[in-house]
Amino acid sequence: MFGLEIWQLVLAAAITLFAGFVKGAVGFAMPMIMMSAFGSFLHSEVALALLILPTLVTNIAQAFRQGWRAAWDSTKRYRLHISMVVIFLVLSAQFVTAIPQAVMYFLLGAPIVAFALWQLAGRDMAIRIEHRARVEATLGIIGGLYGGISGIWGPPLIVYLLSIRADKRETVRVQGVVFLIGAVVLTAAHLHSGILNSRTLPASALMVVPASLGLWAGFRMQDRLDPARFRQWTLILLVLTGLNLVRRALTL
Repeated sequence: MFGLEIWQLVLAAAITLFAGFVKGAVGFAMPMIMMSAFGSFLHSEVALALLILPTLVTNIAQAFRQGWRAAWDSTKRYRLHISMVVIFLVLSAQFVTAIPQAVMYFLLGAPIVAFALWQLAGRDMAIRIEHRARVEATLGIIGGLYGGISGIWGPPLIVYLLSIRADKRETVRVQGVVFLIGAVVLTAAHLHSGILNSRTLPASALMVVPASLGLWAGFRMQDRLDPARFRQWTLILLVLTGLNLVRRALTL
């Protein structure tokens, strides 16, 4: 079916269900989970294709969960970060072949692990209000630079949201808005590249079902998490994200 064995589709659906749950609970890490797991039994191009439509659909649901007005307000509130990400993503994409990805993965992953472990140890790194615009822009630039070269631009945003102690709903919604921008670009790019084609597009669409079910269950978990526990689980997942980036750097 769709050029895949039944067992591959079933296993991919189970992984996508779990990844959707994690995304619904804390707002991120779905593509990381899917790609890391898919790579063990699917060709890399097929693995990428399978995550594209679930990523697009779940980011739409995440960004607009509280309605379009809330999503628009968050877009305006974080417009400086978003604009820096978009500008520097486009600029850095021109140099994708000039900078070793292993170096970029390590330089992004190691500081993320250090930040998250520092926070988990009870150390505070809250940003003073007078420095927020500067820090927001700087982390947006960093996210854009890394995004254009490695395809990963989310962690600097999460670091910023944790540092300013954004509330739970705001944290998840802003991630959805920013990730949605990237998901739209990713979908369009791979419709053009051929990664999404007559064989992989239906399979990717099929993965939307378990992703949506997982996201719904994750949203219910998120609603039950108190702010302290939500922050703790976000930091733990951020550590795992950073370690995965370091792992990729060391294996490239």
